[in-house]
Amino acid sequence: MNPDMEKLTLLAKSLGAAHAATIDVAAIQFNEDFRTQCEQNVCGSFNKNWMCPPAVGSIAELKEKVLTFRQGLLFQTVYQLESSFDWEGMQEGTSEHTRIFRELWDKLRRTFAYKKLLPLNVGPCTYCGRCAFLDNLECRFPEEAVWSVEASGIDVIALEKSCGIPYNNGENTISCVSLILVEP
Repeated sequence: MNPDMEKLTLLAKSLGAAHAATIDVAAIQFNEDFRTQCEQNVCGSFNKNWMCPPAVGSIAELKEKVLTFRQGLLFQTVYQLESSFDWEGMQEGTSEHTRIFRELWDKLRRTFAYKKLLPLNVGPCTYCGRCAFLDNLECRFPEEAVWSVEASGIDVIALEKSCGIPYNNGENTISCVSLILVEP
């Protein structure tokens, strides 16, 4: 394993990730069903966010960008819920995951000498309180905007399984996943 990638997995875990692994981008499987969930507006952000479909681009365009990288860091956080209907707990877990994701991404930008980084988070971009897309304006913070793993059509289940990361972490939990692709 690349020593820098090993440092990244340790960094992710030190920030609160339950699981972290390095991945070979060539092994990523794509499944349009994940993107279809976006288009069916499962999370409520379809056509409401610059980093969500259709504004983020076609699945073919995003896949092409992903495949320009060779390796990446996959990490998962796990949060306990009061019940399987604990919507507030799910939102809190996703927010905490995004905080960890942003802290990790910031450390990567400041500490490691990568030519390129492509951060993919869970769900829609939430950097702004209200996406400029809703006001027919350009993205206010394009350097901070990130699209989701799902919008890319990445088969998250297969990717986690290939790394030995459990997709389901038990009853009444929410597991959030992010992927940061790096080019040394």
